[in-house]
Amino acid sequence: MKRDTKEQIAQEIAEKFQKSQGFYFTEFQGLDVKKMGQLRLEFRKAGIEYKVVKNTLIKKALKDAAEADKLAAGLKNTTAVAFSYDDPIAPAKIIKKFSKDNEALKFKMASIDGAVFGPDSLPQLSEMLSKTENIGRLAGMINNMVASVPMVMNAVMRDLVSVIDQVGKLEK
Repeated sequence: MKRDTKEQIAQEIAEKFQKSQGFYFTEFQGLDVKKMGQLRLEFRKAGIEYKVVKNTLIKKALKDAAEADKLAAGLKNTTAVAFSYDDPIAPAKIIKKFSKDNEALKFKMASIDGAVFGPDSLPQLSEMLSKTENIGRLAGMINNMVASVPMVMNAVMRDLVSVIDQVGKLEK
């Protein structure tokens, strides 16, 4: 590959790193073409871009990133990068699910909003709630709070009436 081409690819990868909310490094050595196609399809369905990139080009793309030193440690053997632009947790769920049946796929590390996660953190990442799930839970909590306001107001009024009734009985 010519130097100009390498520089252009490194620039494109750097832009993807900057645009993504999270990216994951995986090792895929030993996956056949059919399995790799299935994995790419799973990523595509979730809106995740999955690219095989040379380690040297990844290092060039990350040279200005704050977490470059930590991420460089995971750049050994073959590397493919999953770029997640909308939901930073979705790739972890796909990688964990796919690697159960395909041991050749290995999670190396991830970076989510500047935080670096090592190879042991895949189970925790995959169990986190996605952005959509968090929004749904928050909406449910707000709905419950709004629905409980009239009940609390009724309880206060009921208790006030009860207190007034008790005071009235004491005066008689």
